[in-house]
Amino acid sequence: MRWALFLGSLAVALLIGVWALQVPAPRGPETPAVDFSAARAMTDVRAIAARPHPVGSADHARVQQYLFGRMAALGLNPALQAGALSPETVNRLTQWGGDPAAAGNQAVNIVGVLPGRNPTAAAVLMMAHYDSAWDSPGAADDGAGVAAVLEAVRAIRERGPADRSLVVLLTDAEELNLDGARIFFSEHPLRDRIGAVVNLEARGGGGRAFMFETGRGNEETIDLFSRAARRADGGASSSSLSIFVYENMPNGTDFTIPKNRGIGGVNFAFIGRPSQYHSPTATPDNLDQGAVQHIGSQALEATDALLRADALPVAGRNVVYGDYLGLFTIVHSLELGWTLLAITAGLGAFAAWGARHATRLTAADVGRGMLSGLWVLAMGIVIAGGVRVLAGPLSSRAESADVYYTLLRRLPWMEAGTGLAMASIALALLAGRQALGPKLLAGVVLAAVVASFALGGFDPVILGAGGVAIALTAWPQSAPKTVWGGWLGLIALIFVLGCVVQGAAPEAALILIWPGLLAAAAAGACALVGARLESPRSLIPAVVATVIGGAWILNLSHQVFLGVGMDLPGVLALMTLLVQLFLAPLAPRAKGTLAAAAAACLILACGLSLTARFAEPAPPPAADGPT
Repeated sequence: MRWALFLGSLAVALLIGVWALQVPAPRGPETPAVDFSAARAMTDVRAIAARPHPVGSADHARVQQYLFGRMAALGLNPALQAGALSPETVNRLTQWGGDPAAAGNQAVNIVGVLPGRNPTAAAVLMMAHYDSAWDSPGAADDGAGVAAVLEAVRAIRERGPADRSLVVLLTDAEELNLDGARIFFSEHPLRDRIGAVVNLEARGGGGRAFMFETGRGNEETIDLFSRAARRADGGASSSSLSIFVYENMPNGTDFTIPKNRGIGGVNFAFIGRPSQYHSPTATPDNLDQGAVQHIGSQALEATDALLRADALPVAGRNVVYGDYLGLFTIVHSLELGWTLLAITAGLGAFAAWGARHATRLTAADVGRGMLSGLWVLAMGIVIAGGVRVLAGPLSSRAESADVYYTLLRRLPWMEAGTGLAMASIALALLAGRQALGPKLLAGVVLAAVVASFALGGFDPVILGAGGVAIALTAWPQSAPKTVWGGWLGLIALIFVLGCVVQGAAPEAALILIWPGLLAAAAAGACALVGARLESPRSLIPAVVATVIGGAWILNLSHQVFLGVGMDLPGVLALMTLLVQLFLAPLAPRAKGTLAAAAAACLILACGLSLTARFAEPAPPPAADGPT
């Protein structure tokens, strides 16, 4: 029965998590005029992305002329705004093989306005870039964004006049150095009228569209967005964690420019099918039309809500927020995190009290459970790094953008390999280190460290994690002796980490606080129902928590890996630990079977990662290649 509960809850969580990652069905040309239709938007995508259209090319001029006509037909009264290319842009365009002189050393924006009833009210800006990367048709990046803007404008017109004016900005030279956005916000007469920005981007060819960035002080923006997104096809996909991660990465989009001027708003992108990023395969036929529906529908509803708002959101304080599988969004203040942590501590203490009376649980065993959680983190970092580097060089060490884009084409292999590596760590914990043996585990750690250093270079994090993993593996007293000790120890570790992150970066603490609270609630319920954890009835709270929390963690893991996983695969070690919060009391007692499954997962993970290296071999670095 324990096997059935273990495998059944995992399977249901997996199915729900995968379901939640699906895009909405694209809507056809018969869609009501007031709603977004991917089929209508695809007409523009096919015209824009017929061929690559980088700055200075003949196709760039063709796309510019086409979009000027489309904006005129929508009643936007478009105009061109030209400005000088920056030295960095000229250099990069030259490296791409383009001729800056052919572009007149200028970036040319297309700007249009849909007038509102109140010309004095702050305007809303919809923005996407119409240039493509050098060798890519750019159907996703950013043909889909441009087409979605045009389709959204059409739908907004059908909904009737709004008080605020809508400014449409199709920027140029975004792929080179964000020059079009810089030119607009430094030179255009409308720049000081903009009160909010909705930007559309892509880093792939499909998948769900995430609202991954807002302006600073986002409480009012998130309140408006979470209400507007309920009307969007597929719901919202966003979290304050994604914003925290993005802001700490060396990235930039056109939204960066107004954000740095203190203008609020939302930034959307889809990041699935990453092999199409800046690739010749980024054609209209390969574009995921469900992704177009999702990004366009969210952008339409957010923009329409801003246009019809009595007052635009203003910068205030940041909030913690996150969607649950696209169904609804949870929003709370930064300070409430401390209250949730206190509730977690209370529920955990109650569970410990119940377990102590039923099973003679000791504080020392809970401490060993905490050390077991540290072992998972350390092993996860080392094994993920070792498996990941088998696929090829880290993108941060790539010598050219060609290598980076090769890594993106490898990503499905790398994602599967690293995911299986984390599954092996999870199964090893559930099996118990005694079932695998300290010598075997230490050998695996050493092999992973050596592989990481030999193929990826010295990494002090890998070295430190490897030392911790070997020390805990060699110390037999670090393993918990009871199920309750292991479970409550994991909850206690997440509680401590949650307190640290809540104090340092409360916007990101939801990744620890929410699962920790759910696991503590499940533990408290188990202590009430049957603290010995022997009958199926006593394990029902853990099963429910595994399904609810496991699906959310799977959903979040996919986002995190796609966002930062190529450079920081060890991030998934934390996700593995979070899944253990729910699975710990459900672990079957057949330790040998779990150990064998762990070994099989690790072998398969290495095989998948090596396959990626040979299936998508990296091109030799070019001295004059793009950067």
